[in-house]
Amino acid sequence: MKNFIQGKSNDRYKIGQRVIWITILLNILLAIIKIIVGIISNSNAILADGIHTVSDVGSSLGLIVGLFISNKPEDKQHQYGHEKAESIAAFLLSVILIAVGFKLGISSFKLLFSKELTIPSISAVWAAIISILVKELQFRLSINTGKKINSNALIADAWHHRSDALSSIAAFIGILGARLGYPFLDPLAGLIVSIVVIKVGIEIFMDGYNELMDESIEEEKLKELIQKISRHRDVVAINDIKARKHGSKVFIDMAISVDANITVKKGHDIAVDVENIVYDNIDNVKDVLVHVNPSKNGKYKK
Repeated sequence: MKNFIQGKSNDRYKIGQRVIWITILLNILLAIIKIIVGIISNSNAILADGIHTVSDVGSSLGLIVGLFISNKPEDKQHQYGHEKAESIAAFLLSVILIAVGFKLGISSFKLLFSKELTIPSISAVWAAIISILVKELQFRLSINTGKKINSNALIADAWHHRSDALSSIAAFIGILGARLGYPFLDPLAGLIVSIVVIKVGIEIFMDGYNELMDESIEEEKLKELIQKISRHRDVVAINDIKARKHGSKVFIDMAISVDANITVKKGHDIAVDVENIVYDNIDNVKDVLVHVNPSKNGKYKK
């Protein structure tokens, strides 16, 4: 079972790494286009958006490091593995999202009351449209892969791409508005986008925080697991059960009661059966610890 789980972990790392490298290459190309167009077309919105895209390359490289570390096997210093590196990467990405959101909001608020007006050329409009399409593609690719391999860090990066798409939409509206004679639309759209970005960043921040604090799995899943283990004919009672998330993985610890008169081997076989029930019913379980007690008519403690 352990070798099977490790094999799945390696496949998971390769899939995640492939998607991140695709997004990095797209971001490098997109940043070059937006910065050049921003300078040529006299569009501060596209220029700022291009610089924002450069920062995405850095955050994605950080995510690759996080995935690489999380895929490392246990060692003497980290006997439970390195999966929390992925939670840390998601945590840091959320901080970047919140910081970008605040920066965008402050600059948009200042521009809203500014009398400065620049009229970008039509090339800035096309650059914004291309950016929106590419960013949305990156979002869908990252969010679908993140859910497939159960990677909160990759999901966080996906929402980073969505925030960039929204930023490009704001730039598009602002550029179009400026060309049509409504310059206030640029900062107003930017202010709205900044609120959305901050909201997403806070949600991802809380997810990363909870994982680092050994958050349990969903209560409903735990109740269903208890019911299935209780149906085992040799399990007299479930005395205790705890679950904790460890990055993308889950650890389950429990104590069960069995007939006090059975052999040690029989008790061991029952514990193995219970372990298999857990592996069959809970996704991404890395390890299960089953402590066997002699029956004292105990009940599960909430």
